Amino acid sequence: MEALKSSLRFEDIRENSYGLSETEAAKNLEVYGKNVLQKQKKNTWIKTLLSQFTDLMIIILIASSIISFFMGEASEGIAILAIIILNGFLGFFQEMRTEKALEALMNMAAPHARVIRDGEVKDIPAELVVPRDLIVLEAGCRVPADAVIIEANSLFADESMLTGESVPVSKSKIEEAKAKINGITHSNMVYMGSMITNGTGKAVVVSTGMETEMGKIADMIVTTEVQETPLQKRLEKLGEVMVTVCLAICAVVSLLGVLRGEPVIQMLLGGISLAVAAVPEGLPAVVTIALAIGVRRMVQRNALVRRLPAVETLGCATVICSDKTGTLTENRMTAVTAYAGKNLYLFKRNSEGRISVYLRGREVDVEKTFGLKLLLKIGLLCGNTRINKSFDPENKRDVLDIEGDPTEVALVRAALDSGIDKDSVDARYRRVREIPFDSDRKLMSVVCRATGGELFLFAKGAPEIILARCKRILIADRERDITQDDKEIIMRECRNMTSKALRVMGFAYRTVTPGNLWSDKIEEDLVFVGLAGLTDPPRKEAGEAVDRCRKAGIKTVMITGDHRDTAAAIASSIGIYKEGDLIITGSEMDQMSDSELEKACEKATVFARVFPRHKLRIVKAFRNKGHIVAMTGDGVNDAPAVKAADIGIAMGKSGTDVTRQAASMILMDDNFSSIVAAVEEGRNIYSNIRKFIRYLLSCNVGEVLTMFLSMLFGLPLPLLPAQILIVNLATDGLPAIALSMEPGDPDAMKMPPRSPNESVFAHGLSKVIVIRGILIALSTLASFLIIFTLSGSLATARTCALVTLVLSQLIHVFECKSESKGLFEINLLSNPYLVLAVISSILLLLGVIYLPFMARFFDTTPLHMCDWLISAGISLLVPVVSGIVKK
Repeated sequence: MEALKSSLRFEDIRENSYGLSETEAAKNLEVYGKNVLQKQKKNTWIKTLLSQFTDLMIIILIASSIISFFMGEASEGIAILAIIILNGFLGFFQEMRTEKALEALMNMAAPHARVIRDGEVKDIPAELVVPRDLIVLEAGCRVPADAVIIEANSLFADESMLTGESVPVSKSKIEEAKAKINGITHSNMVYMGSMITNGTGKAVVVSTGMETEMGKIADMIVTTEVQETPLQKRLEKLGEVMVTVCLAICAVVSLLGVLRGEPVIQMLLGGISLAVAAVPEGLPAVVTIALAIGVRRMVQRNALVRRLPAVETLGCATVICSDKTGTLTENRMTAVTAYAGKNLYLFKRNSEGRISVYLRGREVDVEKTFGLKLLLKIGLLCGNTRINKSFDPENKRDVLDIEGDPTEVALVRAALDSGIDKDSVDARYRRVREIPFDSDRKLMSVVCRATGGELFLFAKGAPEIILARCKRILIADRERDITQDDKEIIMRECRNMTSKALRVMGFAYRTVTPGNLWSDKIEEDLVFVGLAGLTDPPRKEAGEAVDRCRKAGIKTVMITGDHRDTAAAIASSIGIYKEGDLIITGSEMDQMSDSELEKACEKATVFARVFPRHKLRIVKAFRNKGHIVAMTGDGVNDAPAVKAADIGIAMGKSGTDVTRQAASMILMDDNFSSIVAAVEEGRNIYSNIRKFIRYLLSCNVGEVLTMFLSMLFGLPLPLLPAQILIVNLATDGLPAIALSMEPGDPDAMKMPPRSPNESVFAHGLSKVIVIRGILIALSTLASFLIIFTLSGSLATARTCALVTLVLSQLIHVFECKSESKGLFEINLLSNPYLVLAVISSILLLLGVIYLPFMARFFDTTPLHMCDWLISAGISLLVPVVSGIVKK
């Protein structure tokens, strides 16, 4: 491929200036391979499996079980080794599943590229870009491969990732005369990993994958690691504390047993087994699985989480700052009215899909309205839409599919459907320069050369921006100087349109002399042509989503570049803006100090005529008032605000690569209701994490206390080492994972957001865990003592203690489904995974008791009906009483 790059001539580039066919692209993919950089080698499954047996406690346990063989306790040694192996495989499958889930997450967030193949613009994964592909470049996109530029309009690229230079570099297209002398220069190329910061262009790919400049330094690139959430870090610290406490208690239990004359090896095995069972070593893994499951659920609800900490933060959100266009609205713009030459025109579609134009109630011919016709032509010329024709066999006519920015699509469709012939317009005007739309300028211009050789600039943008640049006005087919009265009339018409929730665009033109074609002041001294009003209806589900946010204690704020009146009308229709709320414009923000803005934010629900720089101030203002802020963004200039927010949200459809990279979550359907769904899912994930923490720690406390209290009060050992481990295997693994799959709580969005600093043990959870652990221990000991007293058989008493401990924990797992409801108020069958996990654990328990070879290893004895009734009755006693009290 290096040879391909060094030997390229201008003719080679020109040869590929129309793009490849899919067939050619497939051949090139076979020859050159995928466009990916080498990744760090992952652990093999063998290494992952062996790592399950490298924990110090497990190694000690293996050594102890081997010693027990030499001490004549072969059956106990085999039982312990079997459980260690089973536990190891369970941990292995958990880890592999977590790794696959996180890998799938990274793949879903992989970059895409726009290429021209078979004459059509296509969005493909960046890894499928091949040499000689023609890629489309625009502000905000990440360059997928090294490429030579063949078309450039005000193109700038940020190459700091390669060069360290933070200032964007100007790029120009390759020209035949210069290429023959100097070859392909740095200014004619864009490089993989660089970011387009301004302008548009096209480029022919010359290198992909490890052959790119980025590939040559791939070993020096630090890839993004999966971040741990604050909760995971806190639980790891908790685990360290619990290890210390449990080891101390287990040492005391072992020492007390030895002092009482129990066999040393049995007490050593018992202490280590208890430590293995009591330490919640699987807690961080189960949390990761819960987060991964939650992320998968979010994807099903069109929210792709790029960073796991965002899942945790979502449940804390108190303010959602949302863009209007496409998020709260359908992003399906339609032109409905126009103002040109002091006349107001209305557009109405007939049954054939054509537009009829009305002036003062009468239909008019667009061809006879010079000003309106010019306005529609400017809408056709001043944009970057793509028109694809297809034949509709049902209606027996051509159908036009217009791709591009929704506003530009609406203007082009209005022009075409009102009878303007695009082919004749394109034949008359050839674009020679484009000054791209910029969210700071709120303006776009193109310079076209007419067939007669004259140069014209056509511009569209925000009405007040266009009007400020106009010196003259077009009335009928004549120009004259624009007056202050003209400007006031135009702005009054603009306000009338915005009060009807219309988005308003201004249009202007001017003649250009060849001498000032590349002047910085080319967009001055314009001739005002008119206004167009476009409607973008609110999404049907937006109102309901806003209402759900209000009930959940979350404030919804709408941010838009539209006029104040347009913003107010739309925000009112979906319930964001209510009487008494503040609407703050960008210009008003410029007059406010940071403290004034913070104060105003408390009452503001709409920010209108906002520039990207204002979004960052809005985020900071809300955060300084103690809010947890979610902020949406799509354009390249939105990235700082998206990055500064607690939860940055990028648009999946309309968003740029820059913003997606800065965001912690991507909306795959650009829909506000998906944000609300993600917040709900975030709350449910956190709730599920609390559920299995409650379950695991209650059970572990119960197991430790059972052994500790028996030693303290001089009782015989209620459980043998192998029995302790089988409890751990039966109750800790599958039921805990199944709890993380609990369906969402229907009341999740009826509660206020939790504080991000809130402990996972808040609202009395630690108290519940300790009390339940004590009750499990007392239940187990009660069962042991009753059966031992009645039967006099230590083996039967230990088997009953085993049954009581396992059943108490398996019944408790259903209690953990809800923090507020008792056993009789919850749907026990709502989580089929949990039901299956409990059934599996019960079958394992029955196998340990009734299968002869297992009974021999675990020193159990078959139980009579009376034994089962006592064990099961004691196990049920506490949850039943608790359920009755709660009900």
